Amino acid sequence: MSMRLEKLKRYFVIDKLIYHSVDLSLYMVSVIIDGEEHYITDNKKTFLKAPNLVSLQKLLKGVEATETVLRHTSPYDEMIGGPIKEGSNVLEVPLADNRLY
Repeated sequence: MSMRLEKLKRYFVIDKLIYHSVDLSLYMVSVIIDGEEHYITDNKKTFLKAPNLVSLQKLLKGVEATETVLRHTSPYDEMIGGPIKEGSNVLEVPLADNRLY
């Protein structure tokens, strides 16, 4: 499910703001509102993405979130031919906006 950035900025506080580390220099963003995850898009319905985290933080500086995290899912086990795991290997690290922009 997706949500436009304009609509997101109308919320007073969201449950969780998630910055996704997708690749070495590619980040995307999603939010959890009322238990549902929504990827954020621009006005053209293109997913927000940036080559660095600070660029996305600048776009979302007016969004208030109860929790903000950086999420990374590693394909390492699959790459080395490891056995399929029952659980997820998602890593979530608490993140603060240090206003480096």
